[in-house]
Amino acid sequence: MPHIALDNDLPGISGLMAHRPDTGGPLGVLANALLRAPSSLAPGERELIAAYVSRLNGTEFCASSHGAFAAAQLAGGQELVGAVLADPGTAPVSGRLRALLSVAAEIQSAARPVSDKAIASARAEGADDTDLHDTVLIAAAFCMYNRYVSGLATELPEDDAYYEHAARRIAADGYRGGIVQGD
Repeated sequence: MPHIALDNDLPGISGLMAHRPDTGGPLGVLANALLRAPSSLAPGERELIAAYVSRLNGTEFCASSHGAFAAAQLAGGQELVGAVLADPGTAPVSGRLRALLSVAAEIQSAARPVSDKAIASARAEGADDTDLHDTVLIAAAFCMYNRYVSGLATELPEDDAYYEHAARRIAADGYRGGIVQGD
């Protein structure tokens, strides 16, 4: 049961954003900019970074949601996402993405500069300044989103089909109004 009374029965961040559109709207705009706007990283790769950080933070709603969103946009689908969430070091992803996931993990673990070793590894795999910037910002933002969702003890969907349905909508339309309803 959520720690606050919501005026809807939406799970996870969706319920929070619908309950407070004054704060939910800007959070949705940020999510859309981070995960859907033009970038050197594909939308599915950015969703995978969000899912991975969410898994590291133990936020099941966000890990499952963004894992489904990544799976809908990446070759390899849910099998690839599962492999990354289990162990990005052995997952069948590019060296560039693997190195960026390491950068994201450092951001998730502490508010300090990413290690020179992680940056050098990412650059050796072809990551540029934009890749590094976007990875760090996605990881930092998802630490905030995860703490928002977990801190208020939001509910998980009653049916896991919610994630797949929401993934189809996100892949087609992005984060309309910031609320992922699975409608």
